[in-house]
Amino acid sequence: MKKLNAIGLTKSESKVLANKLNTLLAEYSIFYQNVRGYHWNIKGEKFFELHVKFEELYNDLLLKIDEVAERILTLGHSPNHKYSDYKKASQIKESSEVSDGIKAVNNILESFSVIIKMQRELLTISEEANDEGTNALMSDYIRAQEKLVWMYSAFLGR
Repeated sequence: MKKLNAIGLTKSESKVLANKLNTLLAEYSIFYQNVRGYHWNIKGEKFFELHVKFEELYNDLLLKIDEVAERILTLGHSPNHKYSDYKKASQIKESSEVSDGIKAVNNILESFSVIIKMQRELLTISEEANDEGTNALMSDYIRAQEKLVWMYSAFLGR
């Protein structure tokens, strides 16, 4: 018989999920910090519009950071918490272009690309593990983020 964790998933599958979720946590954490920088430092013609949108986005990212960390705990593992670990694990890099709105929106779209791809991978892994909790979380995130990608792309005229 397979060893199960407290929520009835195999310990080995939970570990795989938790590791992937820790990588997602790193992506979200770097993305969050970048967007806070855009919010604080945006300048130019679209300041008022983007300042508000960036605040909405970083507040949403902060909520997701907490939800992902709590999901890792629910699976019976520990979420990483050090930015040094996040920087090593993340494909998303710290942004140095924080005051140019167009560059910021392009960076946001690139970050969503990384995150949505990873969440789709987690959908597959969680489905195979019969982990409805992680699966539902990723599905909800993807649906909302695809809409944001469309909106930010429309802002850029794409």
